[in-house]
Amino acid sequence: MAVTATRHDIRNVAIVAHVDHGKTTLVDAMLKQAGAFAAHQQVDDRVMDSNDLEREKGITILAKNTAVKYHPKDGGEPITINIIDTPGHADFGGEVERGLSMVDGVVLLVDASEGPLPQTRFVLRKALSARLPVILCINKTDRPDSRIDEVVNETYDLFLDLDADEEQIEFPIVYACARDGIASLTKPDNGTVPADSDSLEPFFSAILDTIPAPSYEEDGPLQAHVTNLDADNFLGRIALLRVEQGELRKGQTVAWIKRDGSVSNVRISELMMTEALTRKPAEVAGPGDICAVAGIPDIMIGETLADPENPVALPLITVDEPAISMTIGTNTSPLVGRGATGKGASTSVVKDRKVTARLVKDRLERELVGNVSLRVLPTERPDAWEVQGRGELALAILVETMRREGFELTIGKPQVVTRDVDGKVHEPIERITIDVPEEHMGAVTQLMGTRKGRMDNMSNHGSGWVRMEFIVPSRGLIGFRTEFLTNTRGTGIAHSIHEGHEPWFGELKTRNNGSLVADRSGAVTAFAMTNLQERGVLFIEPGTEVYEGMIVGENSRADDMDVNITKEKKLTNMRSSTADVSESIIPPRKLSLEQSLEFCRDDECVEVTPEAVRIRKVNLDARERARAASRAKHG
Repeated sequence: MAVTATRHDIRNVAIVAHVDHGKTTLVDAMLKQAGAFAAHQQVDDRVMDSNDLEREKGITILAKNTAVKYHPKDGGEPITINIIDTPGHADFGGEVERGLSMVDGVVLLVDASEGPLPQTRFVLRKALSARLPVILCINKTDRPDSRIDEVVNETYDLFLDLDADEEQIEFPIVYACARDGIASLTKPDNGTVPADSDSLEPFFSAILDTIPAPSYEEDGPLQAHVTNLDADNFLGRIALLRVEQGELRKGQTVAWIKRDGSVSNVRISELMMTEALTRKPAEVAGPGDICAVAGIPDIMIGETLADPENPVALPLITVDEPAISMTIGTNTSPLVGRGATGKGASTSVVKDRKVTARLVKDRLERELVGNVSLRVLPTERPDAWEVQGRGELALAILVETMRREGFELTIGKPQVVTRDVDGKVHEPIERITIDVPEEHMGAVTQLMGTRKGRMDNMSNHGSGWVRMEFIVPSRGLIGFRTEFLTNTRGTGIAHSIHEGHEPWFGELKTRNNGSLVADRSGAVTAFAMTNLQERGVLFIEPGTEVYEGMIVGENSRADDMDVNITKEKKLTNMRSSTADVSESIIPPRKLSLEQSLEFCRDDECVEVTPEAVRIRKVNLDARERARAASRAKHG
């Protein structure tokens, strides 16, 4: 009979929350108070968001782990707390699922004013289905609009809504102001920092009391689960593991059980453990430890390292199915391989551009190694691939990352991934929660109506704001955010989460306006722009290099219009009565990568280079487009 033992010197906990509720700030405060940094050390804010894109967008994209050594106040042995900082965005759900497979409990962080939002529901559902104990942390209690009692009640409602049992609903509540590094078990007044504490001590105590220590079979064979991958210039591929039972030693030979069930013996050349934010070499890792190993070049997420004498595989990590897909291919525009867009762009050919199909294919395959929620499928064309992911944001982040690495790409309009159920086409649907001031309620209801959304719930906070919940097809949310922010004058907040599949909703017409398309190549002139700006909204400024088929603006009417935006003013030797009238140009609307993808229609695509994002027609030749349109019209 196997004897079950427990390691009391370690706790593994994940911090889960909605985007921007303060996870990363709380981890910062925990690291500082546990003495992870020297007194003189200069530390950035949001130290866990190490990726440039994470810092710019203010969101966590990759699940990361850190470890703090906590010294109990009663003078007991120090306890290692491994903290996994997970993304709060459902598009990065693959990261959340991996993070939860490494831990024994979760801290659910909820904003004291906003309350539980859709992504809170998403991460909590995952934690409850994994039977993990939960600590509720109400953060930002010092917000002037905080409403602590209501938020706690809303969280209880959410637990009940997700079918939590009696044991799961008995959770401790910690009140915190992560920015100031203060937590308490006593509820403060709304809009104030907890007064009976000056540190995170009550929070650390709640973790030790609520999160169970890892348990294991005392003489059980080695089992370690690969939950994440990293790379190092010297050590090659690094696998992050959680040791379930047994011991892992540097230089040890272990059995590597692959996804397909085959087993081979490998030697562990390096073993490292995380301390604060750095990995330090270690000799041995025991049950419950989260460690990193090197020496296995092709190891993949979800695989198991086991005892060579008695190899037993752990279950593979499963993730939700992709909902959105888009085509990523090489850049096929006339400006391929050139530098910035401006006067003389033709001469500024740039070195080290990644423009070939082989480089794009290699890069997408490399992304698959660490990103379990992505899929890459071949298309009819040898230089384009269909990439499927959880949502628009996840795919846009991949494109933005590749662009910064020097790739030039053509991106197709995002589409939904359908499935066949009993002979009928089903499409993914989303539950979207919208917070808006009351005066914009009508505009939002109308906007959701055109996108086939149906209202599921509506509540009034009594402060002039209304919260509405809609069920809407994922297709209807492609291009929704820009229009939504315009209609609510930038005041609305919208968050959505995948809710399953329903039968195809029929045709959706989301963009009413056509495009202004350049009919020749050349440089944009201010003279041409002044004549065209009454036709619609322009996206480019004078001096920009354009080519035939490139979209230069949005038409004010429903159909596309071919325009000459390179037209120059004819010069004569006669003095004109209007010669001294200066033309005023309305500043163009600059579109970001996400906005460009949202703007696209089915016959349009986005050209992405390190310097520029351009929208263009899939078929650049105007005559070809006209023939195709008439063929489609007359069948």
